Amino acid sequence: MLDDLFPVQPKPTAAKPLSGMTVLVVEDSRFASEALRLLCVHSGARVRRADCLTSARRHLKVYRPSVVIVDLGLPDGSGEDLIRELDTAMPRVPVILGLSGEPDGEDTARAAGADGFLAKPVKGLGAFQIAVLNALPEADRPMGLRMVPSDEVHPDDAVLDEDILNACDLLAAARSREDYDYLAHFLHGLALSAHDGELTAAVEAIREDRIDEVEALLRRRLGVAEG
Repeated sequence: MLDDLFPVQPKPTAAKPLSGMTVLVVEDSRFASEALRLLCVHSGARVRRADCLTSARRHLKVYRPSVVIVDLGLPDGSGEDLIRELDTAMPRVPVILGLSGEPDGEDTARAAGADGFLAKPVKGLGAFQIAVLNALPEADRPMGLRMVPSDEVHPDDAVLDEDILNACDLLAAARSREDYDYLAHFLHGLALSAHDGELTAAVEAIREDRIDEVEALLRRRLGVAEG
């Protein structure tokens, strides 16, 4: 009866060093989010996802996660703003990690108050676990020896198709330079996460205002996905 009232918190193990932790992933890409979800689950952590700043703030009003991973480019603003809010909040979230595929992403995230950083693509289980554990306050780090796995995670291609569909919708709705810049950022992160050369080419086309080429490429990819 007491166990029902006071459930036992899972303890970290060598194989699952993040057991007992809850991770909030703030990321607009379904593909990147799924990779992080798999990394969390294989590490023993529970995971929740928010796809924008508004959703993340809504989550944070309800519960306090152990770790928050924040992509720096989100559809309704900059992840830097959320990192600053989390860094100054009382009580503070134990671990704040920035996430980006941009060359200056780590400097930007740390300047905003992040404890650590994950560079896209994030696929390696060992590197992910080290990044989280190293960012924990020293007193909260699991003691003893632990495994450093070399496994990688690979999200299902169907999740990539959802992101391509989203990119098509973003392109159709784009009206301003800011809209196109966000689309380029979204596709850049997706291209890195999926190791997709065609999407990298689409990013360059957006930056050079060759929008017709981007539309044709995305429509073709969407047609393949739907077929």
